[in-house]
Order: sequence, then structure tokens, then C-alpha cells
Amino acid sequence: MKRHVVIMGLALCVSGCGTMDSVSSTVRGWVGAGSTRAKPAELVEFKPSAVLDIAWKGDTGDADGNLLRPQIDGDAVLAAGGNRVVKLGVTNGQVLWRAETEDKLSAGAGVGQGLVLAGGVKGELVALDLATGQPRWKVRLSSALTGQMLAVNDMVIVRTGDGRVQGLSAADGSRKWLYSRNLPTLSLRGSGGMVMRDDVLYAGFPGGKLVALNPANGAQLWEATVALPRGATELERVADVMGNPVVDAQLVCAVAYQGRVACFDRRTGASAWARDTSSSSGLAMDDTQVYVTDAQDAVTAYDKASGRPGWRQDKLARRQVTAPLALGKWVVVADGVGYVHVLSAEDGSFVARAKVDDAVLTAPVDIGPGFAVQTQKGSVVAFRIQ
Repeated sequence: MKRHVVIMGLALCVSGCGTMDSVSSTVRGWVGAGSTRAKPAELVEFKPSAVLDIAWKGDTGDADGNLLRPQIDGDAVLAAGGNRVVKLGVTNGQVLWRAETEDKLSAGAGVGQGLVLAGGVKGELVALDLATGQPRWKVRLSSALTGQMLAVNDMVIVRTGDGRVQGLSAADGSRKWLYSRNLPTLSLRGSGGMVMRDDVLYAGFPGGKLVALNPANGAQLWEATVALPRGATELERVADVMGNPVVDAQLVCAVAYQGRVACFDRRTGASAWARDTSSSSGLAMDDTQVYVTDAQDAVTAYDKASGRPGWRQDKLARRQVTAPLALGKWVVVADGVGYVHVLSAEDGSFVARAKVDDAVLTAPVDIGPGFAVQTQKGSVVAFRIQ
């Protein structure tokens, strides 16, 4: 039976080597407990060309190394952390409700179908009423909940750390379908995101695969290869799709650790283009470019139509940089040292910078007027750019 070791915020899962609380070496140059952490690059000086202000700050519970990310729903921001789920006003951060759970949370928040979803480290999935925060239902799944949780078309779609994607009834949490794949011996935490577009579910997996599923029944529509595992050792062969895939009207794109960034026709899975890179964070997309945070913590812009590399911002080395957020004329990332960085989407130059209270391990979130980040201490911080 496989057990997984979780290592740091973007963690390596090792079959049969320990428990979920064990800490060892990482794949990003950040080393485990008892060792010296690689020194982050010093911040470069620049003349700000935009004003980045904190609009408001809310609080959940301590993330404890879990990759938790707030979500937007109309005029509210939903966030989970510790054993708490909160609903905050998007304009001022006012607490609209706060709910305590019995479970330590490892995934959340998800929102849709009148529900707010949060997942626990022992496989608990909790659904709360979006309007009131009152419990609607709770189910126990096969292992810890991970990544993005979706609620669409009377269905809740979630992922667990054992390689399963499940479709559950939004009414009571009963299982409607199950899609399962065998995991490789080693895989990275933060792998295996998913996104929905036009009634197709796109999900990335350890081992470098991207699949399209029918969300009504879990049937596989197509499978594509983002990266092929290579190397003599299990560590060298890690080639996991990292973060959530990104989609537009024609393309779905994904990026893999020790692999490639690749875009595919989202209806057929046919390859559009691919470029060698390695990412342990993820990617973002806008109308013209695909942005990737690579394993060296550099952010690169690729032409969306051709895959041709454009600018590359490499001055954030060893800072554990998150996946990007494409936000109009800006690209926003945060880092594991506790800074938020705004880059120019045109040339990657630094535009603005701000400090938050702790490491940010997940991508910033577009909340309409500005964006928000969630820190490991549980702070939800909303920013405005002018």
C-alpha cells in the first residue's frame, strides 16, 4: 500500500517513505527541516510605474503548508484555512459569515451551485450553504482532498491525493462517477489541477498526462502528453502536470515539472505547440500570451499562437514563486518569502511590489477590482493596482 511523504509547500510525494507530516528535501532548491535553505535572491530596486495598495485584509486559519487558494463568487470572496471557512465582501473584506469545521483543511475553497466546499487532510469533504455558511452535507473520501474543487451542473467535482477524480451530487455528496489513474512512485504536491470549460473537464496528472473528461459521467474524451518521464531514477522521472490547466475558446494549455509547456486543441487533444521547460508552480493565459513560472523561479511569456518565447523575468530566483495571474496589462506573482510582485505583461519588467505577512504558495486570484492572495498564516489580502 502506498503512503506519501509531503515535502514543503510544493512537495514531493514518495511512495512508502513516511507519513504526511514528514519533511525531507525538495525539488525547488528549498531544503527540509534541519538543513540550510537556499538563500532567496535579493530584491532588485526599480522605479514603480503603478501604485499597489492593500484594499483590505481578512483571516482564515493557518494553512500549515497546504496549498489553499481563495475563490470569487459575485460580490464575495470565499477562503478556507486551518479548520475555518470564511465569506468576505469583495469591496471591503467585511466578514459575511465564518464557519468552523471539525477537520484540518487541505483544499479550498470551492464555490458553485449554492455551495462552498472545503476538503480535509483525512478525506473529509464539507459542503456549506453559500448564503449562510450552515452545513449542507459532509462525506468521507478515499484520501486527502487536493487542489481545485468545482461545483457545476448539479455536480461537485473533487480530486484526492490517490489519483482519483470524483463527481458527486451537489444535493447530498453521493458519488455519481469515479475516474482513477495509477500514480507513479513519486509525485509532486500541487500537481493534478483541473478546469472546466463548455461542459468539458480538463485535468492534469502525475506522469505528464492531460485528459479531457465528460463531467456528467467521468468518461474520458481524449488524453494528451504534456511530458514524458525520462531518467534512470524515480526522481529524474518525475514529470507531473503542475497547477490548473488554462483554457480559451480554442486551446487548453498545461505545464509539467521536468517536461514542457504545451498547448492542445481543446476539442480533440491535437498538439498545437510545445516548448521544453520545467515548472513546479503552474501557468496563466491571456488573449495573446501564456505565462509560466519555471523551476528556477523565472517567469516567461510565450506567444499563445506559436509558442515562441518572449520576455523572461529571472530576478526572483530561489524565492519559491507562485504560478502567475494574468491581469490585463499586468502579470502578478507572489513568493515564499512573503512578497507580491506585479510585472508588465508587455516586457516582464517590475511594475510594483508589496509585502504580506508570510509566504504565499498559491497563485493570486482575480477578484474583479484587483486581486487577492492567501498567506500561509491564513491572511487573505486584497490589493488594488492603479
